[in-house]
Amino acid sequence: MPKNSKVTQREHSSEHVTESVADLLALEEPVDYKQSVLNVAGEAGGKQKAVEEELDAEDRPAWNSKLQYILAQIGFSVGLGNIWRFPYLCQKNGGGAYLVPYLVLLTIIGVPLFFLELAVGQRIRRGSIGVWHYVCPRLGGIGFSSCIVCLFVGLYYNVIIGWSIFYFFKSFQYPLPWSECPVIRNGTMAVVEAECEKSSATTYFWYREALDISNSISESGGLNWKMTLCLLVAWSIVGMAVVKGIQSSGKVMYFSSLFPYVVLACFLVRGLLLRGAIDGILHMFTPKLDKMLDPQVWREAATQVFFALGLGFGGVIAFSSYNKQDNNCHFDAALVSFINFFTSVLATLVVFAVLGFKANIMNEKCVVENAEKILGYLNSNVLSRALIPPHVNFSHLTTKDYSEMYKVIKTVKEDHFSALGLDPCLLEDELDKSVQGTGLAFIAFTEAMTHFPASPFWSVMFFLMLINLGLGSMIGTMAGITTPIIDTFKVPKEMFTVGCCVFAFFVGLLFVQRSGNYFVTMFDDYSATLPLTVIVILENVAVAWIYGTKKFMQELTEMLGFRPYRFYFYMWKFVSPLCMAVLTTASIIQLGVTPPGYSAWIKEEAAERYLYFPNWAMALLITLIVVATLPIPVVFVLRHFHLLSDGSNTLSVSYKKGRMMKDISNLEENDETRFILSKVPSEAPSPMPTHRSYLGPGSTSPLENSGNPNGRYGSGYLLAGTPESEL
Repeated sequence: MPKNSKVTQREHSSEHVTESVADLLALEEPVDYKQSVLNVAGEAGGKQKAVEEELDAEDRPAWNSKLQYILAQIGFSVGLGNIWRFPYLCQKNGGGAYLVPYLVLLTIIGVPLFFLELAVGQRIRRGSIGVWHYVCPRLGGIGFSSCIVCLFVGLYYNVIIGWSIFYFFKSFQYPLPWSECPVIRNGTMAVVEAECEKSSATTYFWYREALDISNSISESGGLNWKMTLCLLVAWSIVGMAVVKGIQSSGKVMYFSSLFPYVVLACFLVRGLLLRGAIDGILHMFTPKLDKMLDPQVWREAATQVFFALGLGFGGVIAFSSYNKQDNNCHFDAALVSFINFFTSVLATLVVFAVLGFKANIMNEKCVVENAEKILGYLNSNVLSRALIPPHVNFSHLTTKDYSEMYKVIKTVKEDHFSALGLDPCLLEDELDKSVQGTGLAFIAFTEAMTHFPASPFWSVMFFLMLINLGLGSMIGTMAGITTPIIDTFKVPKEMFTVGCCVFAFFVGLLFVQRSGNYFVTMFDDYSATLPLTVIVILENVAVAWIYGTKKFMQELTEMLGFRPYRFYFYMWKFVSPLCMAVLTTASIIQLGVTPPGYSAWIKEEAAERYLYFPNWAMALLITLIVVATLPIPVVFVLRHFHLLSDGSNTLSVSYKKGRMMKDISNLEENDETRFILSKVPSEAPSPMPTHRSYLGPGSTSPLENSGNPNGRYGSGYLLAGTPESEL
């Protein structure tokens, strides 16, 4: 820049210097227009697109292939919830009947909003903060809230990976350590651990050996050193996977996204060969139609859709921002949504096949135990042998024979039947026992695997699958934190990523106390659900009602090369916001009607008991919800009253030549509304400023007169302030 430039004067003087954009352009050296990032008017078509793609490819990291990107989105969306939460919800909410509300809400909320997040990320090529600042500056707080929610989820989600790592290493022994209750020896006496004897071997191992859990959230109990080490290993793995951004995480996804399907396929084949597997699958798909009309079922289905697709977290936007702008994100949305649903159904088949086998084992055990009671009553003459059908053989007693004998005894001894303490031993009762979340993976499934031949092999495979599922989701969650921060504040990628992992590890020590599992419940069930719903609603409103659905559809048409189905227009504009508003209202009412609580394990009783959160825990929970949503109103108020710049008075003019960036900030009042236009040149570069026209505040821009809008302002124009990452 010439020495007499006012910008140069400003660098060497403390005096205030006023310089217009026109002054700067007049003093600028000739520029190769074909290579200029600033291309705000001229020929529509291939040259502008080529320049955009060339600069995007140079300035922002990109996926090595479309397969790598799809696997990343699948790895993020398909997580631990597909393995244990979806089967639990099916079991709880009517079996096959639950699939109806889930599919309906997936169609009218899930897929449209997943497509929306993919599209805005790919179009604007920024993380969540930059995307929502660009779409609507006053709602720029959405991006910050997404980062906070990602942080909350990442804190406890990696603890679950730590649990899986603990079980993974414990699986390399035979018999599995949770297959039998421990025996306490006192001299010549050998006594089974009372807590284990009252519950079961797998339940005891989970609560006492793994978690060493306290009786309530108020009893901290200190750190569990075993889980602290596992948490350190988990954060080390995540840190190594994401430290280089998509260059490192993209390679990890080839294994972490595909390996779980290999394991699920193996478990499905093995499960279908187990005795009783068909009973479990039929029980799962037998619909209870009355559940379809329950509002609670629809609310839980909608929440599962949000978590299953990763809506509102920012990970979807972050991953799609590394795509080329002509990528068919509509196909990606349909494909990933289908694979996600397919994985949930596949996991449910596996879970119910294995649980059907376990239910048969437990039912047979029940029959044996109660048959011994009946034999005792017969030998003590409490029951008459005439009550026993003649064909019943106690040496080979079947469940059918026991059921017949049970009915006869119950009918004859109706008045005194309860005193006998006999159980009906019905298979349906075993199948109806709902086990939620961690209990399904670390208690019910582990117990079933103890009955498998070569059980350590299956246990190693199962927990390695959980580790990879969790890792894929954690990579997306970390991208939801790091990508928008790095894009917005230009912090060093590696240093910031490592700092996030170290910070999260130390905060995560809260979850590896003896009471840590109760905090996991608080964060998982309550702290993220309501903020996520609010975030997704505002994302929809920002695009459909503020940015404009027609405008957005037009930009999608130009970006994709075809017009998306009209279906999306109506979903974004009307149906999805209405459904989500109802969901938010229902969630708030649910919190008010049913106070939040958790299932506590009481050591003395060797049983779970539902407890309400104490006042201090409720205050913490409310604080978490407020902190997660607070950036939205704060940014809105600051920008509404012009206390925070929305970026409209800052024009970044970038030239590829010499990798030089010139930022012209705090323009004079007469300059800040002006646009700089330049003709897209012919093949030969033209001299410097002759193709630029300077428009004053009162001028009519061709951007506004264009009949075929492209981008944010019009066809054939690229706004100088449009976000382009400098990574």
